[in-house]
Amino acid sequence: MDELKRAFRNRLPRFQNEVDFLVSAVLLPIVIVNDEPHVLFEVRAENLKRQPGEICFPGGMVEQSEFDNPMEAAVREATEELGIEREQIEVIGQLDYCISLTGILIYPYVGMIARPDQIVPNPGEVGEVFLVPVKFFLTNEPYHSRVEVSTRFVEGFPFHCIPQSYKKGWQLRGTTTVYFYKYKDRIIWGATAGILHNFVSICHNIKYWQ
Repeated sequence: MDELKRAFRNRLPRFQNEVDFLVSAVLLPIVIVNDEPHVLFEVRAENLKRQPGEICFPGGMVEQSEFDNPMEAAVREATEELGIEREQIEVIGQLDYCISLTGILIYPYVGMIARPDQIVPNPGEVGEVFLVPVKFFLTNEPYHSRVEVSTRFVEGFPFHCIPQSYKKGWQLRGTTTVYFYKYKDRIIWGATAGILHNFVSICHNIKYWQ
């Protein structure tokens, strides 16, 4: 029993069905401009097959070798997309895990980027970058809407193994919130806005901003 206790005492929880999702990690980058913290955003390059032209944070898929430490994927992707060195990034903490509406499991981190004047975005992935003062998000609430979430069983599912109350075809399971932040002519929404909302909710409780 002692061995069993030790195994659980030192174990860090993970998502049980992690292998069923695309797994990604992102970095919410903070840069200091004129002594004021700003959030850095990317605009995805128009040539990308997935979500071209949309606003996002640096990040990407977690490689198999990074599954035990998704932070490394967030940092690696940030260096590749922003054209900076690893030593310019100081990861200061982790935000809450997120599952996007498209079924992507996201590990978000907050990090400080030193010498932002040295950022040279990779044109193959990033159309442009822009900054928004953190105080803007603390004083401007997002608006939000809801999205319905449905599920259905795959063809050949063994319905004979489960209660007859379970039906074939699409079934509405609930709704989830989608946030929208408007900054000048920019609309930040979706998973990026959800991660940002999580960050802002934590900042509201920090004396530094009060």
